[in-house]
Amino acid sequence: MSSSSSTPARTLAHPAISARLLWLALAVVAVLSLLTYLVAFDQGAVSQSGMYLHELMHDGRHLLGVPCH
Repeated sequence: MSSSSSTPARTLAHPAISARLLWLALAVVAVLSLLTYLVAFDQGAVSQSGMYLHELMHDGRHLLGVPCH
């Protein structure tokens, strides 16, 4: 009982998410994480531009309801 028919080769399935979309999502998460740190926790420690960036982030904390004083 030998079978002369062969099974067709299976094609590989494409990933559910493309590599480009994955890198874009990771970049967005990184930028949002950095922004969250700057607004919520930095308190002007990274700012080298004087008080402008500090005041901008301070107002951002008030806008988001993050305690700062």
